[in-house]
Amino acid sequence: MFLDRDGTLTEPRHYPSRPDDLVLQAGVGPPLRTLRRHGFALIVVTNQSGLARGLIDEAAVEPMHRRLRELLARHRVQLDGIYLCPHHVTGIVPRLSIACSCRKPAPGMLHRAADELGCDLSSSWMVGDSRCDIDAGHRAGTRTVLVGPRLLAGAAPTLHRTTTARALRAVASAESLPVGE
Repeated sequence: MFLDRDGTLTEPRHYPSRPDDLVLQAGVGPPLRTLRRHGFALIVVTNQSGLARGLIDEAAVEPMHRRLRELLARHRVQLDGIYLCPHHVTGIVPRLSIACSCRKPAPGMLHRAADELGCDLSSSWMVGDSRCDIDAGHRAGTRTVLVGPRLLAGAAPTLHRTTTARALRAVASAESLPVGE
């Protein structure tokens, strides 16, 4: 299972740059634990253009990843990987200001994670709150879940739910897993 970070796994923040900026979405612990217990890898795939834009220092990335892992560990949930794209073509950091194959909606992060972790993309889900998340999932060959109050124009997710917790429970249900664990 591929999960977007900001606005999906964590509360939306405009260019979060400190560990304390990361706050888990309500209710995600139990369904993530259920999915993990039943064999799903949990992989975060996140665009972080704030790095290319000079809004986030590269030294802040690892403490933020550590914070995310700690927040999930409080719910007895372990991530299998965190993949990020630091690129953006209009950035100000020259080496990161490029067109790349990893920035969602491109499927590069999903392909890399699948290759490194041995995931079957056709059996996977991409859960996110934006059209680029859904498009990345489609391009990688996963099923998709859009999280948010309404269906976005042009998005064609497999499922749509208003919250991440509901989205994760819908995936568990679609996979015939016990939803109430």
